[in-house]
Amino acid sequence: MLSNFALEQQLHTARQELSHALYQHDSACRVIARLKKERDEARQLLAEVERHIPAAPEAVTANAALSNGKRAAGDEEMAPDAKKLCPGISAEIITELTDCNAALSQKRKKRQIPETLASIDSLERFTQLSSHPLHKTNKPGICSMDILHSKDVIATGGVDATAVIFDRPSGQILSTLTGHSKKVTSVKFVGDSDLVLTASADKTVRIWRDSGDRNYACGHTLNDHSAEVRAVTVHATNKYFVSASLDSTWCFYDLSSGLCLAKVSDDSEKVDYTAAAFHPDGLILGTGTSQSVVKIWDVKSQANVAKFDGHTGEVTSISFSENGYFLATAAEDGVRLWDLRKLRNFKSFLSADANSVEFDPSGSYLGVAASDIRLYQTASVKAEWNLIKTLPDLSGTGKATCVKFGPDAQYVAVGSMDRNLRIFGLPGDQIANADDDSAQDS
Repeated sequence: MLSNFALEQQLHTARQELSHALYQHDSACRVIARLKKERDEARQLLAEVERHIPAAPEAVTANAALSNGKRAAGDEEMAPDAKKLCPGISAEIITELTDCNAALSQKRKKRQIPETLASIDSLERFTQLSSHPLHKTNKPGICSMDILHSKDVIATGGVDATAVIFDRPSGQILSTLTGHSKKVTSVKFVGDSDLVLTASADKTVRIWRDSGDRNYACGHTLNDHSAEVRAVTVHATNKYFVSASLDSTWCFYDLSSGLCLAKVSDDSEKVDYTAAAFHPDGLILGTGTSQSVVKIWDVKSQANVAKFDGHTGEVTSISFSENGYFLATAAEDGVRLWDLRKLRNFKSFLSADANSVEFDPSGSYLGVAASDIRLYQTASVKAEWNLIKTLPDLSGTGKATCVKFGPDAQYVAVGSMDRNLRIFGLPGDQIANADDDSAQDS
């Protein structure tokens, strides 16, 4: 009996110890699971922070080594609708923008029209010089265009979801940028650098860098918008840019890191942004909307400081003159000219479906793309803006989508809803004669 009693005591003690051990094991498992969860959350937060840290040159170079259109690893992990931190435009950046504004404003007061600028007589004799099939035949159409004047290189964005870098003097395609999944709605060169920006209907903006031998690679894919991105515009410092989207926001980016510093919407009314352009001095941003309104923003405070009504239909394009106080806007009802000093519309060119409007870099000429291409001589508020030349849309589509002046307005580049880029200018011998006449006049 004593032996049995001792065995029962030992069994009871063993059972208690086993129960206690099982409880400790269960608690340990719960703690380990919690710690693993916290570790994963910490890793995710760290990865989020690393995406917002400005990229070192080596990192950009490494990203550039990717083949055309492939996203950087961090971008691949980022979900399109993921929320991103917007730290805001810092005091240092505002100081930089203000200093740039002061320098450019002072320079503009001494601005002179270059002697090499094409004359009105030359523009009157413009004819088609060449046509270049840059985009795919199964998805024709050029949606956007930009020209790098220092190198005479043209970039086009197409319905076929590609952007093409084209060397005009040689007539050769330098590179085709592939990676977007829908049409490229806007394309911009960044100063004289090897960077190119593209915006797309796939809701993204991409930053491309020439990694050598004209091989452009995607360094950043930006997913801050939730709807089609219609426009990108580069600040005069060439360090920052803005994207405008149909999601009712525009974003201010740091170019080197691809970080969205500010995401701006208008709380007073919901509008979808269809066009955007920086003022030449950089402290004013103009935006066009699908609600026919043109909005002017103070970049430093991101406040809407002026609003222009009067258009009918979607505002498709806006362009500031180099003189600093003229703004041209295009919409379904034609082109309107605005005086920024008095905030009023002082002239209109009424035509159906104006798709693009563009001042030349000197502010001497204005180009309008619609069912044809019209070149105007700029003038003062009260003087007449004379029509210099009407160029036909030779695409057969009846819709010229974009127009840009080449260096010194020596030619005009036109994109249409076929796949061809068309160059209008003077034939070679006439250019030489025109130069001789200009020299004699001077």
